[in-house]
Amino acid sequence: MLSQNFLVDRHAVDLMIKAARPSGLVLEPGSGEGALTTALARAGAEVIGYEIDPLLAAKLKARTGLKIVKGDFTAARPPAEPFAVVGNIPYSVTSRIVDWCLTAPSLTSATLLTQLEYARKRSGDFGRWSLVTVESWPWFTWELLGRIGRESFRPVPSVDSAILRIERRPEPLVEDARGFADLVRLGFEGVGGSLYASLRPHYGGVDAAFARAGVARDTVVAFVHPDQWVTLFGSLSR
Repeated sequence: MLSQNFLVDRHAVDLMIKAARPSGLVLEPGSGEGALTTALARAGAEVIGYEIDPLLAAKLKARTGLKIVKGDFTAARPPAEPFAVVGNIPYSVTSRIVDWCLTAPSLTSATLLTQLEYARKRSGDFGRWSLVTVESWPWFTWELLGRIGRESFRPVPSVDSAILRIERRPEPLVEDARGFADLVRLGFEGVGGSLYASLRPHYGGVDAAFARAGVARDTVVAFVHPDQWVTLFGSLSR
């Protein structure tokens, strides 16, 4: 095994299927022993599983007849056609898999079983917002759709997991991707202890923009809601 924690709880699998609403082409990183793979197929999805362990990949392919690719999911070329990603992913490569999903042009959604803390951080459940979430917000929604206890896995990990769903918006909230990214990165990397202090030297009309977005001048960057970032950008980019 390659640091894998296999999903063995039928109820947890059902919760993943309910959250993912699988249809059409679905890519599954870390197929493992196939509990989620077979459930996705039964739900009507065209599943392509990815498994880095060659023995597990061969066994799953032989047992199910499904398409199982032996190799690293993050090294795969994204399909040109619309597709979703659904998977119980290894904690150690969560960020790499999420980055792969966010940069895949035809991805419609990603429903991922991640470490609970990661899902809470990315979905704003702590009341704080991360750079990754804010920067991608005009194109993707982030939701925490349920907690999965550690007892649902074998071997049992030391922490609980959660279902994190990332879904592409029908229409983006901003058109200038580079300009929005520049604003967000300046805000997160800036100095002065507040978003206002970071942006004011670089943009005109910051006072009016903050008033329009409902952001107090002393607000620490992590506590600015992604929707407020979109409003700020709309005001500052005029």
